[in-house]
Amino acid sequence: MSEFSEQTLVSSEPNSFYRTRAKEYVELHDQVETSVTLLDSLENFLSTFQKDLSAVSGQISDLQDRSKDIEYRLKSRRKIEKPLSNLITDITVPPYLATLILDSDVGESWILAIEEFERRLDTAKGRSRVKAARDVGEVSEGLRIVAATKLRAFFLALFQPIRSNVTTNMQVMQTSVLIKYKPLFAFLQRQAPGVAQEVHRSYVGAARVYYETGFRRYARSLGWIKARTVEKPETIVTSERAQDQALDPERLAYGKLEGPPVTLAYMADDKAHKEPVEALVRSILLVFMDNATAEYSFVTSFFRVDAVVQQEHDNALFSPGLLSPGGGERRMSVAGSEHGGARRARAGSVMSASGMQSLAAAVKEEQATFDATWKQIMDPVLEYIQTFIATVLDPVPPVIPLLTFIRLTEDVMTEVQKRACPPAESFVFTLRLKMWPVFQKAMTEHVDALKKLAEGATTGYFSRAVATTDAVVANICRRYVVMFNSFVTLTEQAEETMIFSNLLRLRQELTKLIARHTETSDPVAKAMAQSAIYESLLQGLSRGTHLTAHPKAQQEIAFWANLEEEARRKIAARSQLGRR
Repeated sequence: MSEFSEQTLVSSEPNSFYRTRAKEYVELHDQVETSVTLLDSLENFLSTFQKDLSAVSGQISDLQDRSKDIEYRLKSRRKIEKPLSNLITDITVPPYLATLILDSDVGESWILAIEEFERRLDTAKGRSRVKAARDVGEVSEGLRIVAATKLRAFFLALFQPIRSNVTTNMQVMQTSVLIKYKPLFAFLQRQAPGVAQEVHRSYVGAARVYYETGFRRYARSLGWIKARTVEKPETIVTSERAQDQALDPERLAYGKLEGPPVTLAYMADDKAHKEPVEALVRSILLVFMDNATAEYSFVTSFFRVDAVVQQEHDNALFSPGLLSPGGGERRMSVAGSEHGGARRARAGSVMSASGMQSLAAAVKEEQATFDATWKQIMDPVLEYIQTFIATVLDPVPPVIPLLTFIRLTEDVMTEVQKRACPPAESFVFTLRLKMWPVFQKAMTEHVDALKKLAEGATTGYFSRAVATTDAVVANICRRYVVMFNSFVTLTEQAEETMIFSNLLRLRQELTKLIARHTETSDPVAKAMAQSAIYESLLQGLSRGTHLTAHPKAQQEIAFWANLEEEARRKIAARSQLGRR
């Protein structure tokens, strides 16, 4: 109804209707205009916002890429963080270590410090392509020079007492002082070879003077004692020495290492002091053995070049592969592959064979170096000993002392071999070789003299024949028994051609002499005389159970026992014929 009335009103009064609503239309129009304006502003804002949003999205994408890159670089840095830290720790020289080397004197505190310094020094040299290591290396090189200079002065001062005073106890100096500072000398060998060679030469010179002075005085003292007792070379036929008349166990004891004490140099000051020549030879050889083996042991331990066991580092610390993406993984995969492992195994087998050859050659070369050093030190000593032995052998001593010398050299050589001193062993062996021809010559003279007497010839061009009286034959038999028992005492081996072949020759001539001496027309008297001589020989050979236990002694006793039994049978047979 209202709608109808409104329509009626509009149709009846149109102008008045719009006039009454004009204000509303104006307000509506303004609102529309305002809305349009707002919409335009909103459109502009949205358009700008979309652009800004696109820009922000691009920035976020860039930030994400940068974040990934930073994260990857962080992972890479973390991989090298520990090796890099170890490198910095190893190549840098701590202040306390530098202060010790620069400001303190060489002493026991240097032993551990120098090892640590050398480890850092070698690490810096091994990283020379790293700038930081090169920079630190200059400082380390300066410290190396200072250390080498101080160590040189230190060792030269240690050697001075050896050079200047022969009363210095060499073994105490070596074992208690020098060996203790061996690591310091090893540092010089590896880091300053020139200084090490100078120290080496200085020690060789000091030790050479020390031993040369000591042995010159000792050999001279022994020579004075030797001059007080001269034993003329006499054969078994003419000898009147007391030693040839009875077995002397005290003198035979000088043929062993274990026995009487050595002769000391001060004993020569007593002009009444005398000793047999065996004691003097034993003394000088035992003194030589102890000093020579001790010196060689020191040389091989102190001058041996020891390799430093370096701490293992990552050698690929700054290689491009480690810092490249996936570089470490690729390297590990190749190294761990079956092909790579097989290749390393083949290389290892080849290196093991060549390595053994190189090691053997190095050991041989090192041995030659030690021998040369020892010989440089002991050369004067060897000359003094050779000279002293030459004076002992000229004129030729009796055969029993000669064999005592030989047995002594054999024991000394065995002991030197146990102590691992090849050059000293070779020297003693040479002395022994020189003694055997002298012994053989002396035994030949005994055999020849006895042969001439047995054949009734003279003992010389201008000497008259020695009559074969009972006393002469008895003395010869007594000397033969003493010689045989002495040889058996000095000979442990059952078969030794050089010894027992000469005794056999001597026994043959003695048998001929007895036969010639007892030659008579009365068979009973001959048999009785021979029986008496054989009985005296058997009594002399049977003295001492330790002698009769030797196989050669048993054979000797059996030989003379058979002759004695045969003589008794002849006597018994003649007695029975006389009774008939």
